[in-house]
Amino acid sequence: MPADLSDADAQFRQWMLENLHRAAAHFGLALIGEPRLGWMDRSIGVLAGRGDEQFWLRVVSENKQWISGDFWTGNLDANALTGLAKPRVLDVYEWEEHRQQRAEVLTLLPGSPCSRDDVLREPIDLPGEWWAELRRTLDVIASAPTERVNADQEMVNGRIRQRFGESTDATVDEWETVHGDLHWANLMRPDFGLLDWEWWGRGPAGTDAATLLSYSLLVPEVAERVRSVFGDVLESESGRLAQLYVASRLFRRMDKGDYPDLASELEAHIEALL
Repeated sequence: MPADLSDADAQFRQWMLENLHRAAAHFGLALIGEPRLGWMDRSIGVLAGRGDEQFWLRVVSENKQWISGDFWTGNLDANALTGLAKPRVLDVYEWEEHRQQRAEVLTLLPGSPCSRDDVLREPIDLPGEWWAELRRTLDVIASAPTERVNADQEMVNGRIRQRFGESTDATVDEWETVHGDLHWANLMRPDFGLLDWEWWGRGPAGTDAATLLSYSLLVPEVAERVRSVFGDVLESESGRLAQLYVASRLFRRMDKGDYPDLASELEAHIEALL
């Protein structure tokens, strides 16, 4: 455990590790390697095996009053999306102990994440085929029918107007299905793959391209590649609104201490957009 971790945080992380072991025992899996904690320690995952087979085992923990949202079943619901380079949920186990726990066994994707963090901070060499598959994947997702909701008009209004003023027009004219969390730690290489489908659902058109662009701003050449691949999306009126919406979400996270090094670049990006 990190030396500066509070006792409460250390205890919570230990509890999450115990949840992971409980899930592994339930599925008859052996843990392989070092477990990795997710955002705010609300999830924990690890490579796990059974005989010659290997899987990704993930446990997410949430207060019971928050588990009614679409995010709770997002990874499993995404099994309905076929023909994409994405994990498939093979089994699920839930139990209640102080909070609600949900364990999922997922298929593995080859390769490794493009970044250990959401934000890209170093140049990355990805072939044209990778970028083409990213674009194809987002186009397929965008046209996928679903009743799941990533963001509605009320949420978009609240986020944008809170950050950019009550007079800002936040009306969404075009909606599509979005992955909803398209950052660099969710993208695989050398072969393209896309992880973490908790938040997919209907949202403002251009949300995914705007999200990836925002997380790329510290590496100008990659940001330009994103603009090149998704120029038609980002330069449209819908894409402009999506960029405002995504920025408002990221600024909220920065206000809580996330991504301090990204703040000035994102502010400059939005000033140019406005």
